[in-house]
Amino acid sequence: MLHLAGFTCCLGGVALYLLSRSTGRVVDSINKVYHLKDLEKLVEEESKVLPLVIVSGSLGSETPIKCDHSDLLGVFVKKTAEQQVLSRNWRFSWVQDSTFMQPITKEVPWYLDDETGRVDVAVSQGEIGLALTVGSDVFEKSEPVSLVQRMLDYLKGLQILGVRRIEHIVPIGTPLTVVGEAVKDGMGNVRIQKPEQGPFYVSSIPLDQLFSKLGEWSRRFKYASIGLTVLGVILLTKPVIKYTLKRIEYIRERRRRQRQLSLDRVVNTAPTPRRAEPNSSGGTSRDGDTPDLCVVCLDRKYNTAFVQCGHMCCCITCASQLRICPLCRERIEQVLKIYRH
Repeated sequence: MLHLAGFTCCLGGVALYLLSRSTGRVVDSINKVYHLKDLEKLVEEESKVLPLVIVSGSLGSETPIKCDHSDLLGVFVKKTAEQQVLSRNWRFSWVQDSTFMQPITKEVPWYLDDETGRVDVAVSQGEIGLALTVGSDVFEKSEPVSLVQRMLDYLKGLQILGVRRIEHIVPIGTPLTVVGEAVKDGMGNVRIQKPEQGPFYVSSIPLDQLFSKLGEWSRRFKYASIGLTVLGVILLTKPVIKYTLKRIEYIRERRRRQRQLSLDRVVNTAPTPRRAEPNSSGGTSRDGDTPDLCVVCLDRKYNTAFVQCGHMCCCITCASQLRICPLCRERIEQVLKIYRH
């Protein structure tokens, strides 16, 4: 399961990396036009078609639409109506309810103008999804009806309050930035349209900010690809790492057991301490094991320490003749003489 998830993450990382490179190439190929008067010249140089261009200006139209309930003019208008009523629920109490009617949309040809030139934009509101502002919001009370009709509505558990009408519009003069294909038609007019292939974007963000935002998406795809690839490699190598750690722990445990067995072997094979008479060094006679005696000669007191293991078990005479510690069987690198007092 981990192998499949890791493989999938690696493939996703590669796909995002390719997407980031593709997006980066697209962003680099976009022609930034800061003055609309220069757009016609660029289109002429590119044989009447400029695949990707980014322009900005104020929204305008020769035939703008006027809101029904305000003096606001725009190029896209969406009219919605909401019938508000009071309905009686199962507790016989009146609650407010509403019913939405079919919205009506209108749009007219529009252009961008930056005071240096003008360019037509051949695209509909449905293709760009530009956010609309509220042009008007009015409530029309229901007209008085006959007493009979009121009684019938009351028996049905219904009271009509009125209709709320809202108009959403893209006003004239709204600053917009458009990314699309620039072409020159047979009449000699330059227009921006949705390309057959490539990005198309309409936003109220200024030109430089929008261009940097498009480039930021390329960097995000790249960082996401790196993250997915790293995650995939971790998932793929996790079983290997787990096996390696277990193997290291097994080796350490085996070495520890070997040292313990060697120590037990030395202790078990050590000669039984003999009874000793008073010796020349002034030691007293021994009736049993004396922990201060050398484990080799069992005659003199131990007064050395081994490096690296650190065991203190031999006298200086015996220790100078040993190469391996008699307790842990490790190699003796140095013998240190210990002074008790």
